[in-house]
Amino acid sequence: MSKSSKRPSTFESKTEDYYIDDNGLLVFTAHYLKKRGYCCQNGCRHCPYGFKK
Repeated sequence: MSKSSKRPSTFESKTEDYYIDDNGLLVFTAHYLKKRGYCCQNGCRHCPYGFKK
C-alpha cells in the first residue's frame, strides 16, 4: 500500500463535525464532541465538557 492510498485525497475544509485550521490540522467541533457523548481528556480545543490540560 502506498502512502497516498492511506489518506483520503480530499477533505471538506469545514463540516458540522470538524474543520481544518490554518495549520492544516483537523479540529473537531463542540457539536461533534458532544454528539460523541464523552470526554476523551485530551484537551480538545472545543471540549464541551470543560476539560483543560
